[in-house]
Amino acid sequence: MELNIKKFNELTLDELYEILKVRADIFVVEQNCVYQDLDDLDKCAIHIYLRDDNGIQAYLRLIAPGKVYEEAAIGRVLSKKRHFGLATQIILAAIKEAQQQMNIGKIKLAAQVYARSLYEKIGFTQCSDEFLEDGIPHIEMILEICESS
Repeated sequence: MELNIKKFNELTLDELYEILKVRADIFVVEQNCVYQDLDDLDKCAIHIYLRDDNGIQAYLRLIAPGKVYEEAAIGRVLSKKRHFGLATQIILAAIKEAQQQMNIGKIKLAAQVYARSLYEKIGFTQCSDEFLEDGIPHIEMILEICESS
């Protein structure tokens, strides 16, 4: 499994196409949720994904503070294979990248409620009441990054 970390302008057309396809496969088709995936945040995001010979297996985007939240943001987290640690692996890579590239102390995200325990195991804590986003229950979660993380 190869870890890739790229800014938008570093992605090839094939990489961008594959990212958008896997996001549509998971968020639109699998979750039966019609929503506007292309939100202009991809252009300012760092795209982190795990790829093997079968293509992208896990993906997320990391967004600088001030674009979505006051804090840095993680979004569009997906894993084609569940319960293999791939989501945890890319989330930890995003935390490391945020520390190195953005010198930040907090990361925030909107998690689907069913995934709460994944984020809690990494150290995120719930910081909002439950809300519906595109008809799916979500909560906001935040991670306070310590120097020793």
